[in-house]
Amino acid sequence: MFGYISLNKGEMKIKDYERYRSFYCGLCEQLKDNYGRFAQTTLTFDMTFLAILLTSLYELPTKESMKRCLLHPVKKHKTLENTALSYCSSMNVLLAYHNLMDDWFDQKKVESLVIANRLKKQYKEVERCYPRQAKAVRSYIRHLHILEQKREKDLDKVAGYTGRLLGEIFAWKQDEWTTHLKKMGFYMGKYIYLMDAFEDRQSDRETGQYNPWLLQEESKNNETYCRMILQMMMTECAKEFEFLPLIDDVEILRNVIYSGVWYQYAKMKEGKKQERKL
Repeated sequence: MFGYISLNKGEMKIKDYERYRSFYCGLCEQLKDNYGRFAQTTLTFDMTFLAILLTSLYELPTKESMKRCLLHPVKKHKTLENTALSYCSSMNVLLAYHNLMDDWFDQKKVESLVIANRLKKQYKEVERCYPRQAKAVRSYIRHLHILEQKREKDLDKVAGYTGRLLGEIFAWKQDEWTTHLKKMGFYMGKYIYLMDAFEDRQSDRETGQYNPWLLQEESKNNETYCRMILQMMMTECAKEFEFLPLIDDVEILRNVIYSGVWYQYAKMKEGKKQERKL
């Protein structure tokens, strides 16, 4: 489900792209350092975005270093390290585990169960370190499953649980920014759920899997209506974003919110998901 909150590289300055890449690589390194090499396979753009957002908001001290990795063994590349990246590596594992288990429960994908079992120890560690976020994710996914089993038609209702889930993850600390971060995550989470469901319409129609878009009236089960709903979600997300006193890396964040998500939407219309690597 996750992986849609990406950048539009074509609209970025080279220095901003390199900065984004250093966060992406930094998150990958944090996954390896905190949870092992296998956890690196769960790396997402969504948590890269959150790491940049939290680093900017809290003006975190950040360590830069040059490292090689398995994908880039010859040339060293810049990576960043700070507490937000460490937090986002934990949330990456948390979300990845539940996504894999969803695939197993919903579609009986054996490979997803195998991968989830390999992550179970790391997931339990995240549960211990972040009980609030882990409890919220479990609760919202359980309620989401109930609605899906009932074949809920209300798009807002069913997408709301993914919104609340991501809102809890965005709210890293309980402070004066909690409300704005939760709302931002809420609308972004709804966008992700609805985007993913719209992209999967054809495959879900063929397999008989639940998909709220397929239960809509014909006038609402089309790209025009989908685009309008998604725009509403990202407009509300952007409103909360603009309340935050961000200075560092704000152009990168705006690229994702105002352009990157729509680049991903365009790819979806073409019938392709953007490659999940940089």
